[in-house]
Amino acid sequence: MYELFLDELIIKNHKMENLKINHAAVWVGVVIMFALGFVWYGPLLGEKWMSFVGLTMADAENMEGMTGIWISNVVSSVLSMYLLAWFVAKLGIDSGIKGAILGLEIAFVFIFLTVMVNNMFAHAPYGLAWIIGGFSMVGFTINGFIFGAWTKKK
Repeated sequence: MYELFLDELIIKNHKMENLKINHAAVWVGVVIMFALGFVWYGPLLGEKWMSFVGLTMADAENMEGMTGIWISNVVSSVLSMYLLAWFVAKLGIDSGIKGAILGLEIAFVFIFLTVMVNNMFAHAPYGLAWIIGGFSMVGFTINGFIFGAWTKKK
């Protein structure tokens, strides 16, 4: 299936000039990443994540000195969603499923595997990489679907 997906992208390459970044979709994607992060690192996996990284609830609730972290989070989310949208447009992806596959592949290769290796060298708990990388894989898959389904023509 992967080879068929790549072959179809190469064949459809002529469409890449016809698609452009859908800025509205990107900003929806940024909001989705924040909403997913709230759920992922909150009620869904928050306690496990905090235990892996050695935080207490008091540490997590202490917002002192968090401005830089939140600025970095916003910049990272905006840039990563624009890059994903750029890939979707340049590859001529015009379906949600193909966009989701691309989002998952990008997150798995560039985020999850990097986090996994870094955590292994740091002797961090194995499950921490799955929490951190899993967040990116789910978020990029959802947003890849949105970007592929909500294309914008030139």
